[in-house]
Amino acid sequence: MKISVIVDSADSWFVEYGKKLCDRLSADQHDVVFSTSIDRDGDIAFFLSCREIIPASKLKLHKSNIVIHAGDLPKEKGWSPMSWTILQGKNEIVLSLFEAIDKVDSGKIYMKDKISFRGDELLPELREKMAQKILEMAVNYVKSYPIEGLEQEGEESYYRLRTPQDSELDINKSLNDQFNLMRIADNEAYPLFFWKNNQKYILKIFKAEI
Repeated sequence: MKISVIVDSADSWFVEYGKKLCDRLSADQHDVVFSTSIDRDGDIAFFLSCREIIPASKLKLHKSNIVIHAGDLPKEKGWSPMSWTILQGKNEIVLSLFEAIDKVDSGKIYMKDKISFRGDELLPELREKMAQKILEMAVNYVKSYPIEGLEQEGEESYYRLRTPQDSELDINKSLNDQFNLMRIADNEAYPLFFWKNNQKYILKIFKAEI
């Protein structure tokens, strides 16, 4: 099959995993390309960790356009679902593989799977586990293609876009109370910070080598 893997930002953390998916699918004798924009037609297009909404004109280029979302659709639509779920104190995340349509996160669902965390992982580990499951689901979709999807039914819920301001620590709360916020902090793009005496301080979090 002719397959495109799109990660629409060259500086996305998911770029290396998108290329790994291309390698896996190429090993199965598929015609696969990796790109930051969709620029050819084909059978399946995977839009992974994309920041922009896919225009309808682009969706017409492939027979199937796939998004894998870290939320239990139709609930948990929107932005940064893994981060919001961790903030809620949960350590199990459902991933939904579905057809991209004009309305965001609303297409037919082809499969769901889940990942479980121990509760001590920081962002790099959280991303690694999620990425490996996304690659596994993508490969399984290709192997099973075509699949009969199910229309989304039930109550919807949405997460808002997280911003750098969401990484602010409250100096009047304990580290234990804010540990889940610390777990999802991006040390480079969205580092933890706090204010004291009108001065902003930035913190970066790493696991110590034991």
